[in-house]
Amino acid sequence: METSGLAADRDRILSIAVVQVGTDGSVGERWTTLLDPGCDPGPVHIHGLTRELLAGSPTFADVVDELASRLAGRVMVAHNASFDWRFLTAEAARAGRELPIERRMCSCVLARRLDLPVPDFRLATIADFWAVPFERQHDALADALVVAEVLPRMLALAGEQDLELPITAGDRTPAPRPTSAPRARCAFVNPGPLADAGLIQGMRIAFTGETDTPRDRLEQLAIDAGLAVATSVSRRTSVLVTNHVGSGSGKAKAALAHGVPVIDEATFLRLAANVAAGSPRDLPAPALVRAPALVPTPAPVAAPTPTGEPAPVTQPVSAAPAAPTATSATSATSAASATSAGPTAGHVPAARGGGGPAARRPFAVRRVLVLGGPHAEAAALRERVITAGGLAAVNLTASVTDVVCLPGGETDRRMARIHTLGLPVTTADTFLRLLDDLLATGRRAPVQLGGGAPKPLARGAVVDLPVATAGARWTVAATWAWDSTAEIDLVAFLVGVNELVGDDDDFVFFNQPHTDDGAASLSVDGPSEQAITLDLMTLPSSVHRVVVAAALGDGRTFGDIGPVNVAARTPDGQPWLHATLDAATTERTMVLAEVYRRNGMWRFRAVGQGHNHGLVDLARGYGVDATD
Repeated sequence: METSGLAADRDRILSIAVVQVGTDGSVGERWTTLLDPGCDPGPVHIHGLTRELLAGSPTFADVVDELASRLAGRVMVAHNASFDWRFLTAEAARAGRELPIERRMCSCVLARRLDLPVPDFRLATIADFWAVPFERQHDALADALVVAEVLPRMLALAGEQDLELPITAGDRTPAPRPTSAPRARCAFVNPGPLADAGLIQGMRIAFTGETDTPRDRLEQLAIDAGLAVATSVSRRTSVLVTNHVGSGSGKAKAALAHGVPVIDEATFLRLAANVAAGSPRDLPAPALVRAPALVPTPAPVAAPTPTGEPAPVTQPVSAAPAAPTATSATSATSAASATSAGPTAGHVPAARGGGGPAARRPFAVRRVLVLGGPHAEAAALRERVITAGGLAAVNLTASVTDVVCLPGGETDRRMARIHTLGLPVTTADTFLRLLDDLLATGRRAPVQLGGGAPKPLARGAVVDLPVATAGARWTVAATWAWDSTAEIDLVAFLVGVNELVGDDDDFVFFNQPHTDDGAASLSVDGPSEQAITLDLMTLPSSVHRVVVAAALGDGRTFGDIGPVNVAARTPDGQPWLHATLDAATTERTMVLAEVYRRNGMWRFRAVGQGHNHGLVDLARGYGVDATD
């Protein structure tokens, strides 16, 4: 699809295409249409869809039944599928309908899981990798047909690797917020509850019940005066405005429970005429300074503290992995919607790579999969791999070069596939001797600042984000074992220098998948991959640190699922940092990473700090007014 912008709650779909694919991989019907969005079409220089071209086209409501019939009973596949899903769901909600999208799969996520040796995972780059012509980018039907060509090749490779496809069920997908105008963040710090001094800029005002003045005029009056309008009542609410104190509404009950002052409409209007000056939330951000060049020094492992500031640690950079090869075709069942299509047989071109990966790579570009063993022993071995400049794997992918089998690992279901692929399998003692020999001979890859495999980062290590890309959108993604049945929620806390959120809106989680200003957003890209995307230029200067954490439900612990891989991806989607984090056995939540300001730079820290309490207690610890 093509859209007028990036925000599903306010932008619209301009064109859409669906390509249906059968279980045998045959391409069936194709359907495409332009849509009249009823608004400015946005970046015409990108998609070429002008007002004049779209005029007279059907609206989304006109075609929703046709679209639903083409999606029913199928898997929706798209490149960056969470983006397409959000727009489809938002448009359907405007039309008073619900599309039958029960499962979806992202071809971009699948490409990442396959560890394709490409500089980024844009659709055009993946098409080029398999020499698939892509003549008209940003055309809905052309995009869909390109995915129709590259998807079967990825499915064939996934079949060879015995890789679980990243198919997301609809009930595990954050729902878009209702359509509304974007709400700007209040420019002033909340001074607390209403007192005798009256209203002060930054106070959070909530309204409930019937009012003589239209509600939207009251809210606009508050905003114009520098007050923050809240849609709910929490302990951070400064005052509740209502003409019916005993109404029993949810807001009135919450105000009573939290001790929030309550005033009537007339009192609010009188106080709003003389609002005292507040403390500005945002100060001018310091100019960015250039990050120092990375040098290949060993990384010490430091246990992080919630507010501690370890010295920055640099890591050796891995060279680009060799390309995977596909030697057999695998059929699969899926359908393609939006920029998507379905399976046919395909192969990775021989010229792009092939052969045994372990035989050609120095240790610094090896990715080691550890199977079996006590948790502490396996975690320590993975840590040795990382500090030596290698990458630790949690799943069997094309880039795995070595398998270390601890006691019990021989019964792992992946072992048969490992033997078929011809991967070397060693014991821990043998592998550690090999590691010591490689380190003694100094066989490390040269340091690079761009391209290639991501830089391995040990637990507690810190690096500066490169200044050239620090002012754009970075993504912190988490993945874990694909055979895990545990449900994990990725969350983010936007905290100030006091390590507390300034507002309950500074908490991104499943039911609140983005901040109002778009500075942070959550995407769910499969059953075992979620990501937090940060717009570092949009983050207000009052946000000192973004804490990314993971939480388990249903009494599960991280000992049940094993290590979590955390990757920081650059604005163009290229993996830049990689950390494998092991909690112990009883933790239910784990702080994975932090992105924070330091001396005019943005830094990334791999944390890996587990807690035995659940998400509610973790959120309360950062100042969120969370409830069970």
